[in-house]
Amino acid sequence: MLTTTTTEAGLGARLYSVADWYDAEALLTTEERRVLGRLRDFLDTEAKPLLAEYWERGEFPEQIARPLIDLDLMEPADLTVEAPARGIYHGFRIFELARTDASLATWYTAQAGLFRTAIRVGASEEQQKEWMPKVIDFSLKGVFSLTEPDHGSDIAGGLSTTARFENDSDGGAGPDGGSWVLDGAKRWIGGASTADVLCVFARDVADGQVKAFLVDRTAAGVSLEKIHGKTSLRMMQNAHITLNNVRVTEGMRLHNVNSFKDVAAMLRAMRSDVAWIATGIQAGAFEAALSYVKERQQFGRSLGSFQLVQEKLARMLGNITASLSLVVRLTEQQGWGIYRDQDSALAKMQTSLMMRETVALAREVVGGNGITLAADVARFHADAEAVYSYEGTHEINALIIGRALTGASAFTS
Repeated sequence: MLTTTTTEAGLGARLYSVADWYDAEALLTTEERRVLGRLRDFLDTEAKPLLAEYWERGEFPEQIARPLIDLDLMEPADLTVEAPARGIYHGFRIFELARTDASLATWYTAQAGLFRTAIRVGASEEQQKEWMPKVIDFSLKGVFSLTEPDHGSDIAGGLSTTARFENDSDGGAGPDGGSWVLDGAKRWIGGASTADVLCVFARDVADGQVKAFLVDRTAAGVSLEKIHGKTSLRMMQNAHITLNNVRVTEGMRLHNVNSFKDVAAMLRAMRSDVAWIATGIQAGAFEAALSYVKERQQFGRSLGSFQLVQEKLARMLGNITASLSLVVRLTEQQGWGIYRDQDSALAKMQTSLMMRETVALAREVVGGNGITLAADVARFHADAEAVYSYEGTHEINALIIGRALTGASAFTS
């Protein structure tokens, strides 16, 4: 049964009447849809007019950051009066951001997904009480700093950033008179330049186990360099971070992260966010392409009236519908407390595969104009390549699934 919604801006009956063919939106409450409607109004009026210009410049439109934060999307007050924000709402929030722009979705989920998950999973109960409210209202902005210049897919065994505990002679750095010293480098860390803290994962030289630390971005020994020359996610500001003899107190160590297994628990939860991004990118590319072919005239008729174009539109819609089915079901399972590596890996792998085909088809039906920013699909086409790789490449996710299927690990040591 189709449900209806009305936002303050007078949005129509359904938010996703085109791309959401089987009406997964019907799973949302009226309040959740109202918040998403406010987000769409903001994205349409404030963000979209800036995207082409800032994408080409390779800069993030900072003027929309605070207004986007002020929308109160992470735990909206009007959702928590009688019921808290649910996983399906969080998923569609990501979907809405990604159908507008992949960099916007990546920027927001760096805080609402990656950093929040690091605190939720890795911090002690006492640390969570102090930090989580600040994470939710963005008064403590953080980024997830795991990937290294020489270690991405092999980060579990290859992580080389080190942490060593030192007793301080003056007894002033930590509650026990000591502090941690971090050395190493991180790469591809999105949003680092505007974060308050960097959630840095490092290997303890004493026991060889991975631990996590909240490092002040301005601390002595921390240096950030913007990564230039990107052809994907150009608006997202990714940084190369160097850590040289950086001191961190024990109180800023995430006390529940004591091995890479604890990091894997975070990744297990965060991959579902990326699957929602991959699905939203497909919706944005499809809607842009559909709008174009309905207006474009060729051979004296609408481009959308040709059989071959309609076949490609149908394939795009099929991919989006299948992707939404995957992420909605995965989100439901996680809402029941079921978190398995192979489940999030399957969703990320398959939605990314379908995303690649969908954005390529969108670019194809728009023809030569498909490589211009004016036609809108070019951003999605280029940005999809970054999403295809981050939070686990296709191959890594396939091996996680294969291990669950066969009981045998095909990972090389």
